[in-house]
Amino acid sequence: MDVHVGNRIRLRRTLMGLSQEKLGEALGLTFQQIQKYERGANRVGASRLYDLAQVLDVPIGFFFDDMQEARPSAPSSTPQPFSGAAPTFNPAFGQTPAVQAPVMGFAETQSAFGAPPPRAPAAPPPRLFDLPVDEAALFSRRETVDLVRSYYRIPDPAIRKRMLDLIRSLGPADVKPD
Repeated sequence: MDVHVGNRIRLRRTLMGLSQEKLGEALGLTFQQIQKYERGANRVGASRLYDLAQVLDVPIGFFFDDMQEARPSAPSSTPQPFSGAAPTFNPAFGQTPAVQAPVMGFAETQSAFGAPPPRAPAAPPPRLFDLPVDEAALFSRRETVDLVRSYYRIPDPAIRKRMLDLIRSLGPADVKPD
């Protein structure tokens, strides 16, 4: 996870044309610390991730976009709900085992406190790039950034379109244009 977050930091930094030194200055860090974050050698804390999102002008979720969903899991890593088996006397509630309800998680007991029923989960924020991880990595390459910058320096939109058509014609035919 740290390596993925670091790759996303590098991707956004290079797309914005920032050096590690400039990003470090904006955050009050050394460029070496930025290097460690980008390599995944140091974990980025929550408050630092918030600062990075502000400086790089992206939502925090950007750093987790395109992350592999499948994670190795040990049998003990899967959360199991408490079954309520063998309840014990709870003097705080004055309940005996015979009348004590099964123990539930906090989310199940919100209504007991007069809270409104839970809402449907919010839709995830839109992704900046909706590409597979290997394609998203292309955007962190200097060659890609140079190509995009050069393309947008062409002042005439018609010439830009012709350049795009030329580049597409040189690539494999199985890639469909947008």
